[in-house]
Amino acid sequence: MPAFLLTPPALEPLSLLEAKNFLRVEHDADDVLIASLVSAARNHVEAMARSALIAQTWRLVLDRWPDDGRIAPRIGPLRALSAARVFDAVGEGRELDPDMFVVDRAANVIAAPGWSLPVPGRSVAGIELDIEAGFGEAASDVPPRLLQALRMLVAHWYENRGLIAIGQTVAMMPATVNALIASHRVLSL
Repeated sequence: MPAFLLTPPALEPLSLLEAKNFLRVEHDADDVLIASLVSAARNHVEAMARSALIAQTWRLVLDRWPDDGRIAPRIGPLRALSAARVFDAVGEGRELDPDMFVVDRAANVIAAPGWSLPVPGRSVAGIELDIEAGFGEAASDVPPRLLQALRMLVAHWYENRGLIAIGQTVAMMPATVNALIASHRVLSL
């Protein structure tokens, strides 16, 4: 099931000032670089954990409804279902009431009885679900382990940002970053 980011997070979970303090950088010459490293590190942590750190909106695209009526987005934590659409054979979308679905936040699943859902008229991308995912609206809502992984990844990339010359080894990502992320990783079945 493909997913597309509709609304990115309103802020980064680690501010520029927090990142500079962690890196012990006192000048402003690298502000743009550090801000881009924070954004890249957030994207990396989110991809590894399959979790949105700060609230964001995603569109899930399905060809058909699952037989058991349970849809498990590959990103979490699931906060809400904001819109649902089914398309007919000519591509006209029909809005469905999001209240006809049960959003099980604990299981990260959207559910509805299969018999209650209209069959899409096209065989490919006949269903769109817009979901809200993320730990919360503020950086304080992000689990501390994931924030620490983010800090450590920014520091690693900041310290290892030079070009690699022939014969040099590439600095591997610290194992502690993966260990911190692993405790929050959403597994895909």
